[in-house]
Amino acid sequence: MPLLHRPPAAPHCTPIHHDQHLHLFKTHNTCHRATISSLPVTCLRIRYSNNPVQHLRGIPCHVAADPAPSKTPGGGSGALEAGVVGWRDLLLQVGEVLSLGFPVWVASACAIALWRPPAFLWVSPMAQIVGISFTMLGMGMTLTLDDLKTALLMPKELAAGFVLQYSQAIKITILLCCWIDIGVLLPWRGNVALSVLMTAASTFAAAFITPLLTSKLAGQYVAVDPMGLFVSTSQVVLAPVLLGALLNQYCNGLVQLVSPLMPFIAVATVAVLCGNAIAQNASAILSSGLQVVMSVCWLHASGFFFGYVLSRTIGIDISSSRTISIEVGMQNSVLGVVLASKHFGNPLTAVPCAVSSVCHSVYGSLLAGIWRSLSPNDKGQ
Repeated sequence: MPLLHRPPAAPHCTPIHHDQHLHLFKTHNTCHRATISSLPVTCLRIRYSNNPVQHLRGIPCHVAADPAPSKTPGGGSGALEAGVVGWRDLLLQVGEVLSLGFPVWVASACAIALWRPPAFLWVSPMAQIVGISFTMLGMGMTLTLDDLKTALLMPKELAAGFVLQYSQAIKITILLCCWIDIGVLLPWRGNVALSVLMTAASTFAAAFITPLLTSKLAGQYVAVDPMGLFVSTSQVVLAPVLLGALLNQYCNGLVQLVSPLMPFIAVATVAVLCGNAIAQNASAILSSGLQVVMSVCWLHASGFFFGYVLSRTIGIDISSSRTISIEVGMQNSVLGVVLASKHFGNPLTAVPCAVSSVCHSVYGSLLAGIWRSLSPNDKGQ
């Protein structure tokens, strides 16, 4: 089609004076080439026709565009979406408060357990497994498969955490040989994927190292079923975390829907498990005095401190050093209670593990609160 000269602008159509991207439009049956890309949005309204034969038609500026039809009468779709977003934001805020008050909830549960032990004696081993599994699932939902792959490429950090963990076993042997990923419940701005892998590695090794160290340091051999421990760790830690990462990667919409509920599950699970550990040994704890309590407090304080300082000394970045500190300072006190009660004749051997459930939760929560306000700023972070 030949290029035609532009006639005088119609009264109802805004003149066009630009020479950028050319578009074809039709005004009073006359075709023109002109520019519309740099005009203000309100100066020219274009309506596209479903008929492929027709050209674009200029619409007078004073004509109001038809409002987009609502998906439901009265715009109910938008109101529903706004309501869902509002409830989700509310749940996130409540979860934030619960996470920040983590030591308060744990200490309260343990105080009630000392005062009224039957309040927590209802917790069965199966309930413990289910609670921890759901908690690990929530942690996995914060990860992707790429996060786990990246953590596998950090042998230095994995080895440092492993060695530091078992180097602490000279203090309270049966407790320090029991690792679990309770630390990933805390918002410490560390490397969650690395924490999960460190937990898995140390727990698998515990099947062989725990009997050796307890026989050498405590003078009594503690038999541990390697295959049973492997299966338990896979069921409680690895499988839920991997499932959560898969859901986050391939079903992110579902994860966004249920993720606000996970802080409630995590905080309630840890508080109930700590209360159960205290309730099972309430009389022994009350009769043992402050000596055991002070020993356990020192144990965890030194674990958190040396885990971080030594990691930074050997050149590990801040985020991974925080992870190692949390993992070294926090142990599976519930597993320690079970092993001590089963394999040692003296009931007082389970007391440090029960007290540990309170100490490491309080210490870890306070430390996480501090680190949470201090974002890692290493190069490469």
